[in-house]
Amino acid sequence: MYAIIADGGRQYKVEEGQELTIDFREISAGEKLTFEKVLAVSDGQGDLKLGAPTLDGVSVQAEVLGAEKGEKLVVQKIRRRKNSRRKTGHRSVYTRVKIAKISA
Repeated sequence: MYAIIADGGRQYKVEEGQELTIDFREISAGEKLTFEKVLAVSDGQGDLKLGAPTLDGVSVQAEVLGAEKGEKLVVQKIRRRKNSRRKTGHRSVYTRVKIAKISA
């Protein structure tokens, strides 16, 4: 069984037991998180329910595993022939969740 959920402007295909990295939220580890915007649900045998745009009465429960930092991105600005160079970096913080249950 899998579901397609929308969160933070992105869509994720999730299954029970899957670990997922989403945008950072101020939630401590061990708390429960519910995704209400479910776009589609499939039972795995070809039965697919599509929402227009979302399905009513369907939700996905997840358990928060904690916050983690993403990969470092390097930003370089170079102006040619000016001897001007600037190098900065950026690391986003994400929240790691584990999908516990898909209730259809």
